[in-house]
Amino acid sequence: MDKRNPVYLVTILIGVYIALQMIADVTAVKIVEIAGITLPAGTFVFAVTFTWRDMLHKRLGKEWARAAIIAAAFINLGMVLYFAFVIDLPAAGFWGNQEALETILGVVPRIAIASILAELISELVDTEIYHRLAARIPEKHQYLRVLGSNGLSIPLDSIVFGTLAFAGVMDFSSLLSLWVGQTVFKYIVASVSIPLVYLVKESKERLEFVSA
Repeated sequence: MDKRNPVYLVTILIGVYIALQMIADVTAVKIVEIAGITLPAGTFVFAVTFTWRDMLHKRLGKEWARAAIIAAAFINLGMVLYFAFVIDLPAAGFWGNQEALETILGVVPRIAIASILAELISELVDTEIYHRLAARIPEKHQYLRVLGSNGLSIPLDSIVFGTLAFAGVMDFSSLLSLWVGQTVFKYIVASVSIPLVYLVKESKERLEFVSA
């Protein structure tokens, strides 16, 4: 492999991205209230994925970013299905934590699917916007690429997730509050994480997928 794209860097960029997605989905089971706004605890970690996706895109290119997004979606889906399988397995007689396990890992299917679809849609949109901005905005102003791509993808994620997960369960005013609250906190966390994008060098020569 080209030394400018070492294996360890590819592994870190993609591995951490997928790990952040998984952590966000698992911790989303806890709903927190901050400054009167309710939102899933996973919001804070998930907001970082937008900047980390930009790092991955900057170093490896658009196709690698898209591949990581799709891989994360399938991995999270597999995680949810495996949680359901584990919960249904018969517990040993001396093991008394079945109820706790179900409470923590027994993700409501509708919320799990809503989360995965929202992540998939918003991150793919983020990829397309960042790709176009990268062609127009020089590297010295790359923070504008991140801000520009996040500008649409973050509220899109909040709207898609909130609608798919809670439409028909929440009234419109509560749903609107959820959209706004999640979006505001994601913007704050994503903005704080912008310096991360400067940790990797922009590569003009992308790693190409090997075809048989």
